[in-house]
Amino acid sequence: MAIKRMRRCLWIFILLGLVIDPFTSSALQDSTTPPPELENHLQAIAKLAQPSPMIHIPEGRFLMGTVRKDDDPFGLETQYDDTEFPQRQIWLDAYLIDRDEVSMAEYLAFLNQQSLPVPDKLRHLIWHLIDVHALPDYVMARWPAMYMDWKEADQFCKIHHKRLPTEAEWEKAARGTEGNLFPWGSQVPNADLAVSGLYHVHQIPLVAAVDSFEEGRSPYGLSHMAGNVREWVNDWFGPDYYPHMPERNPQGPEVGRYKSVRGGSWRSRSQLLRTATRNGAIPTKRSPNVGFRCAQSVNDK
Repeated sequence: MAIKRMRRCLWIFILLGLVIDPFTSSALQDSTTPPPELENHLQAIAKLAQPSPMIHIPEGRFLMGTVRKDDDPFGLETQYDDTEFPQRQIWLDAYLIDRDEVSMAEYLAFLNQQSLPVPDKLRHLIWHLIDVHALPDYVMARWPAMYMDWKEADQFCKIHHKRLPTEAEWEKAARGTEGNLFPWGSQVPNADLAVSGLYHVHQIPLVAAVDSFEEGRSPYGLSHMAGNVREWVNDWFGPDYYPHMPERNPQGPEVGRYKSVRGGSWRSRSQLLRTATRNGAIPTKRSPNVGFRCAQSVNDK
């Protein structure tokens, strides 16, 4: 067990320098352009791209949302907010969904193929990890993608003949049919189950490889449906959508200001890792805390 635990935590040792390094947040946002050498690393990382296996989610009903609970305000079974109400039985047609979050290598390969610029903050982050922490390209290649906006996530999936999952599809894949509190069940999150509750004073992501943490996988075998990075989904975020959503294959509100993001991140406390916890972000937002995965309708395969 000690060896198994050590393997799971290798990423912590690799990133230990991030915790003690005196690097300031202003350096990540420094206007100084990283040296031309960075381009070689970006290309090398992109060449390591490996697509995620896809998991088949069978048709049928599942429990979506939360039963209101007011007698334990700090309990993990208590709703995060009122947007989770009510809990309902929702039917979904069968679909496929990526087992793993889209990796950094896949995202960089996509940007290169589409002649899109690498976001400045991501460029500075990657160069900092190389220059200061000597992080190898192959390690960053398996990190989750980050700093993409919703439009890029949507475009990535479509180019690969997929799409972003709906919020309902994401939740079923995360919790199964019986309404799991967390992807793995009801156990309180810990360092063997999820990458969460971490803090770096300068916001350097403390994340793990997209295919790691097997003990924290969902009932269908998906990785990092809690922690690592939050994930864009297709729906507009509707705070009052649940009471009125259709019972079959809900697609979310027709319009909105925010896009839904699900799953919690490396920074999140335990309540934000619950499979029913909802949140939203402006579609143009780019963050080290947000990534994505893709889905596919069975009849589109």
